[in-house]
Amino acid sequence: MKVGIVGLGYVGLPLATAFAKKYKVMGFDINKNRVNQLNSGNDYTNELTKDQILESLGKSINFSYEENDLEDVDFFIISVPTPINKDKTPNLNPLKSASKTVAAYLKKSSIVVFESTVYPGVTEEICVPILEKGSGLKFNVDFHVGYSPERINPGDKEHTITKIKKVVSGSSPQALKKISEVYGSVITAGIYEAESIKVAEAAKVIENTQRDINIAFVNELSVIFEKMGIDTNQVLKAAGTKWNFLNFFPGLVGGHCIGVDPYYLAHKSQELGYRPDIILSGRKLNDNMPYHIVSLITKKLSSKNNLHTSKTAIILGATFKENCPDHRNSKVLDIYNELKDYNFKIKIFDPIANYEDLKATYDTSAIEILNFKEKSDVVIIAVAHQEFYNINPDNLAYKHSVIFDIKGMYENKNYMRL
Repeated sequence: MKVGIVGLGYVGLPLATAFAKKYKVMGFDINKNRVNQLNSGNDYTNELTKDQILESLGKSINFSYEENDLEDVDFFIISVPTPINKDKTPNLNPLKSASKTVAAYLKKSSIVVFESTVYPGVTEEICVPILEKGSGLKFNVDFHVGYSPERINPGDKEHTITKIKKVVSGSSPQALKKISEVYGSVITAGIYEAESIKVAEAAKVIENTQRDINIAFVNELSVIFEKMGIDTNQVLKAAGTKWNFLNFFPGLVGGHCIGVDPYYLAHKSQELGYRPDIILSGRKLNDNMPYHIVSLITKKLSSKNNLHTSKTAIILGATFKENCPDHRNSKVLDIYNELKDYNFKIKIFDPIANYEDLKATYDTSAIEILNFKEKSDVVIIAVAHQEFYNINPDNLAYKHSVIFDIKGMYENKNYMRL
């Protein structure tokens, strides 16, 4: 059997190398640069080392951007992004395009498994018709499908793909059995067989929605307690001494999962005539946190009579989460833009993010190597990269400066924080 992975990002690449230990694998991506990098053993996501990629490259795994290399694949896995549009509605174009690509190479007995996060119903109501039309084959007669939600945690070297329990589902009992066997052969943490594809789709989308809502709750607490003059982290630590208290902490919520997936569920809910107030309120609150942070900073500067016309700021971290090079949909950009509106001259330092990627988002003059000889009126520790524990933010500040530690990295320092 040959496995084909369509989409070689944070999800697809670890899947490809995991399956390559048991099967022949064709890794396909429409991004030629990505494929060429992987064929050189380089992974810009930092999920895999060069040795991990080269171990199977050319033996049990090949990477390609040529669609016809999918011709002899029996078991397809689609793991492409599912972003949102500017109006916060689902953008299923990458998923539709990938389905169309796979359809051209389906044959009798093929199985197609979708891993991309969607709202319940997308696999069977949107993707299956594309597969049928493009292949001329009949669903659940000639080919079968399944859904197995991705659970990758970018930057996490402990909870890697084989160590996370895998939820699987199938369009028929025989499809479920085969999908369970194939994933079970590489996932050491075990397999959970969902009752239906829609159940599996729903399980995934609520995982990230639940986390988004929980973070929104503690973010709102931080807004309330700031007005009361109470340290939110101290409150959470005290409350956390009870066995059933859920430990979440305030911060920025961005990236391509937690800050996106709730909109998929909300979209489907509203399509059915129900407005999901808690989900949408959580999203609104989390999206507003960058502006709340800048408001606190400018208020503090004003109280120090230091809100003058020429102000400088250094932001430590640009990615959407710690120890991860991906800055897509990072809320640090909102902080940057809001500071610019206050006429700040801003510098950004991130030792993990790709410099070329940052240049496409930020002013080139803002991105630089950290220089401890330069001090700023405002120092913001925006992302809790491991490297930042070796930095003393005081060395970047004047006596009058405001230092804001968003994630509370420096517990023993008297910095501003959420």
